[in-house]
Amino acid sequence: MKKVLLIIAISISVVACNKTADVKEVKTAYVDTSVLMKEYTEAKDLEAKYKAQSEEKGRQLEAEIKRFKQDAANFQSQAQANGQAWAQQKGAELQKREQQLSYAQQALSQQLQQESGTEMDTLVSGVKKFIKAYGKEKGYSYIYGTGDAASVLYAEEKYDITKDIVKALNDKYKAAAKTEEKVEEKAEAKTEEKK
Repeated sequence: MKKVLLIIAISISVVACNKTADVKEVKTAYVDTSVLMKEYTEAKDLEAKYKAQSEEKGRQLEAEIKRFKQDAANFQSQAQANGQAWAQQKGAELQKREQQLSYAQQALSQQLQQESGTEMDTLVSGVKKFIKAYGKEKGYSYIYGTGDAASVLYAEEKYDITKDIVKALNDKYKAAAKTEEKVEEKAEAKTEEKK
């Protein structure tokens, strides 16, 4: 009886070993997200936009800060000549202005961070959707992300599709910009015709 059971067990294992599961090739790749964001034209344009806004609004604030510093320097020289009552009143006014300037700097910084953060979140979301569509189109089972927020600790460089993604995203962005330019040109042409 034991021999029969042993023969049945061996025959079942032989039959099971002969059946191989259909294994589908798993196509994987990765994208270096930090490189992607450095080389993606739309991300560069967005960064330049907020840098320019920061500089422009910062110049206005810097002019006010310079005036404040001049007033503060004049205050020190005039305080002795105008007396203690004048010095206390003017000192309180200068402290109030300094506090207002400080609040203005903080508000400007927060406003720019919030606006750029919102646009950057939209950009990142769009990039993720693009990569997902790209992966489906090219037949990838997985596309991993590396870079600042690394989810892949090691991958062979031959699986790096960052350059392909950057090129495709930049091409899409340029095409969208050209479409916008054509729409603007048509609107300008219609305006010229009406004149």
